[in-house]
Amino acid sequence: MIIYHNTRCSKSREVLELLNKNKCEVEIREYLKQPPTKKELKELLAKLGCKPIDIIRKKEEIFIKKFANKKFTDAEWIQILTEHPVLIERPIVIDGYKAVIGRPTELVLELIKRKKA
Repeated sequence: MIIYHNTRCSKSREVLELLNKNKCEVEIREYLKQPPTKKELKELLAKLGCKPIDIIRKKEEIFIKKFANKKFTDAEWIQILTEHPVLIERPIVIDGYKAVIGRPTELVLELIKRKKA
């Protein structure tokens, strides 16, 4: 499993702890230090089954100042997310071909149960 993790985020730490308690093999991806590429974001969105706008943190200051109330294509949002990874919702957990945003945490539990099944 891979977790898109922000060490300063309590929800992200909570999900990482949940993965560790369930003895999941986890690769930690500190996406603020190592932002995903456009290709990685496209793959991630496919695994989540959503569009770029669905994973954007709309309460972030940079979103409010630069992007709120503006229309962008999916390709433009992907570019914006690679340049401003702080806008990516967290935590995101990936297991093979499936991914979930760990809000609420129970969504990650479902992914863990599916893996163990």
